[in-house]
Amino acid sequence: MNLWPPFWGAGIHVDEISNDFRSAKVTLKYRLLTRNIVGVHFGGSLFAMTDPFFMMMFSQNLGKDYIIWDRAAKIEFLKPGRTNVSARFHITQEQIDEIRNEAQSGEKILKDYSVDILSTTGEVIARVTKTLYIRKKIS
Repeated sequence: MNLWPPFWGAGIHVDEISNDFRSAKVTLKYRLLTRNIVGVHFGGSLFAMTDPFFMMMFSQNLGKDYIIWDRAAKIEFLKPGRTNVSARFHITQEQIDEIRNEAQSGEKILKDYSVDILSTTGEVIARVTKTLYIRKKIS
């Protein structure tokens, strides 16, 4: 993923993805090309660093019997970002089981998942909430 042009060009680096696809860590470097006009992280890059992860992680854990898409997203800018920043994504077995139970009928479900973007000092500078569309394929 680190060679994917939207990440590579924006200074986004995938530090780790667990073997079971239940956690991931992503960083964004603070440099000239990742700053906006007022000298803090460009909001589009902060958002981009979070884009595919919840969808990818649930897709890997639920398997090919499910359709999973990003339906909506929201970002809250809480503090100016003037350091490297990181985001850690986690999903649990309970969340996976909950989706399986709710999606049994084949009807769509919408679920919100949030991730905090942290400065190097641990301050939350932004929070991204992704709404996933999930539906079990019915044959």
